[in-house]
Amino acid sequence: MSTAKDVIMARIKSSLADVPDIAMEEDTPIDYTYGEVLPMDDVLGTFEEALIDYKAAVTRVKSADVPKAIAKFLKDKGAKSVVIPVGLEQSWIDGMGKFSVRKDDPQLTNYELNDTDAVVTAARVAIASTGSIVLDHAPDQGRRALTLVPDIHVCVVAADQVVSDVPESVTRLRDSVLAGLPLTFISGGSATSDIELNRVEGVHGPRKLCVVIAE
Repeated sequence: MSTAKDVIMARIKSSLADVPDIAMEEDTPIDYTYGEVLPMDDVLGTFEEALIDYKAAVTRVKSADVPKAIAKFLKDKGAKSVVIPVGLEQSWIDGMGKFSVRKDDPQLTNYELNDTDAVVTAARVAIASTGSIVLDHAPDQGRRALTLVPDIHVCVVAADQVVSDVPESVTRLRDSVLAGLPLTFISGGSATSDIELNRVEGVHGPRKLCVVIAE
């Protein structure tokens, strides 16, 4: 008496009767080293386009104009108060003179952060192909809560921090990982959808992301 397994195997053999018996193709070797620079015609342009796809606000300025760009974003987004990490560039802080600036030293409570409109930080690495920004929460980026609670995040990315793809970013982040620093990957403003695909913004972080690319 045939078992169920015998029946199944017989059906498989029968269905494969007209399949020619040929040797399997060998994998084609790819000349690629993980983490090497991926050729890209316009890294900054690709990064900017990806940010726009994520509905982030973005501007490219000279390094000397970063304070003005930060202040403009804060004004345009209606921010009145802003929290800053302890290691933020002083010239950027000086450009926020007309806003209520709160330094996270001593650390603000979650309630105080919730009552703050915006946060301004630097970044560690940015990825052109995905439009992502990576923070390792060094002093110029602040602790993770600073970039999750306020509704607006203004992030300054230096042009030389923008890499082509994720593997290249991982090699840049090696020292941060070895130092035990936490990593936060940001791709646009925070948004999610429920089972009916209704978009909800601001659930897991700031609803509005503004990026200043400093060339």
